[in-house]
Amino acid sequence: MPHRISVRRWAQDRTRDDRGVALLIVLLSTLLLTALALSLILVSTSETLISANHRNTHEALYGADAAIELVIQDLLTVPQWNDVIRTGGNVQSSFIGGSTTHTLPGGMTIDVARELAKVQYETNLADIWGANNPVWQVYAYGPIADLLPAGVASPVFVLVLVGDDPSESDGNPQSDTNGVLTLHAEAWGAGGSHRTIETTVSRTSSTEIERGYVAQRGQEEWNQRSRKAAVQTPGSSLTRMNMGVGSGTLTVQ
Repeated sequence: MPHRISVRRWAQDRTRDDRGVALLIVLLSTLLLTALALSLILVSTSETLISANHRNTHEALYGADAAIELVIQDLLTVPQWNDVIRTGGNVQSSFIGGSTTHTLPGGMTIDVARELAKVQYETNLADIWGANNPVWQVYAYGPIADLLPAGVASPVFVLVLVGDDPSESDGNPQSDTNGVLTLHAEAWGAGGSHRTIETTVSRTSSTEIERGYVAQRGQEEWNQRSRKAAVQTPGSSLTRMNMGVGSGTLTVQ
């Protein structure tokens, strides 16, 4: 009889131990599934944030480029570009957004005077062109939503500064002698997005303006020049050049 009791107790204790293992397996499985679920949520949230940042960044870039295009058209109406780059010239674009301060949807405040001082400080600090460093002037600013009469569904705020072409060597950054200006456009958008474009514009013999990108901060840098003037008058005959090998003469027909 005592032997049977001890065997029964051993069987009961083993059963209790098995139930404990099963509970541990259930808890570990639940923890694993919870971790997988949290990982999926984290990945989904990260992808959403990455997509939003990508969209906001490109929206700010396109806003800066749109402001550049508008400013170029406004510069066509200015007979003397010295009135644009000279301090106190008081010649500005038609795109002026009223208040010089603007608050973005995320709470970031843009102050035009502060941004002008910041760009001028960075230019002077770099001191690449010495006495020919541009002296930036505010030419256009405002919400990109006011760019078109019908409005644009965008929270982007843009600022365009104008300065003399630093390639000049006259030592006077407030006097244009070669018909070339430098435009510095900055755009701020949702989510802290910020893009800057610098471009040079020059007058041609016609009423058009030649434009060439010289830098784009925040993304890849490239050089791009596009001429609007025709290479040759349409409809005219092409010329042909012949060079004599023996005499070394060049004739154009």
